[in-house]
Amino acid sequence: MPSRPATIYDVAALAKLSIATVSRVLQGTGPVSEKARLKVAEAARELNYVPLRAARSLAVHRHEAHGLVLPDLAGPFYGDLLMGYERWAGERGQSVIITVTHGRSDEAGRALRELAGRVDGIVVHGNALNLDAVKGLRQAGVPVVLLAHPPVSGCDSVRTESAGSAEKLTRRLLASGRKDLVFVGDPNSGYDVAERYKGFSAAHRKRDLPAPKPEQLPLTEEAGAAMAEHWLTLKSRPDGLVCANDELALAAIKTLQAKGIGVPGEVVVTGWDDVMAARYVSPGLTTVRQPMAELGRLAAQRLHERITGERNRTRNDVLATQIVLRTSCGTQPGESEASNEET
Repeated sequence: MPSRPATIYDVAALAKLSIATVSRVLQGTGPVSEKARLKVAEAARELNYVPLRAARSLAVHRHEAHGLVLPDLAGPFYGDLLMGYERWAGERGQSVIITVTHGRSDEAGRALRELAGRVDGIVVHGNALNLDAVKGLRQAGVPVVLLAHPPVSGCDSVRTESAGSAEKLTRRLLASGRKDLVFVGDPNSGYDVAERYKGFSAAHRKRDLPAPKPEQLPLTEEAGAAMAEHWLTLKSRPDGLVCANDELALAAIKTLQAKGIGVPGEVVVTGWDDVMAARYVSPGLTTVRQPMAELGRLAAQRLHERITGERNRTRNDVLATQIVLRTSCGTQPGESEASNEET
């Protein structure tokens, strides 16, 4: 893949088609076969190609609009995030165009092509776009802010602290006498989950314990229920489920209780996010609170600063998270412990 932004010539070479044919496909003009159209689409996706005219439009003109690329919209996680983002942008007369990739690389390419020429800059959440696509946008002069993503040279990033709070929570569980904890969630699904598993593992190492392999499940209610059903089949059952989000944890608790399993008596369960339901279920869910509305607000602010040229220095903002102790981990409710915030 070329280090410079891909051009129509690169697309034509990879697709093994003429420039004229590629141009007709990209512009939607003139007759073209379905086979040729698919070849061009695949080559454009592989090269993370953004039409030059659209890239220049992003780099030069103002549309008073932000592009927000998300991997998904399912679950309660995104509601507060979007509310914080849209409120900040709306107060400054900026519209927000949201594109969802659903974890598919072809959808990521489509997202870029749809946003090109319509927005002044783009916020990318998690792994909604691959690193090459992000770098391609930067090379084309497009303002980019990364959300819940590791820092990338030349890009602002905004994320919440994860590893430290995960380590503190896991250490507390181990100190309370729990001996067989399992991490529920797939560290390969995104940076935040990887950081949570990193903290979980660090807590074990500091007690000279091997870190158990994670149960690599998606962050959904269905996966949480499936994890609980799997737990019931084990001869040697873990005494704690450290879940990567609240959806997993709440579904696991519901399924376990339906089978007559006591939480936290027989197994402790913790989550992450502190969704509204976490405080109203019985037992109350021990979790880690993330400032989701603030995360969205700050991402909008950082992108606006880049678009308007208010700031040139790259910033990597890390917002503090807070452990919220409730009865699902066998502790007294109401206690909390905050992580550090960095900028």
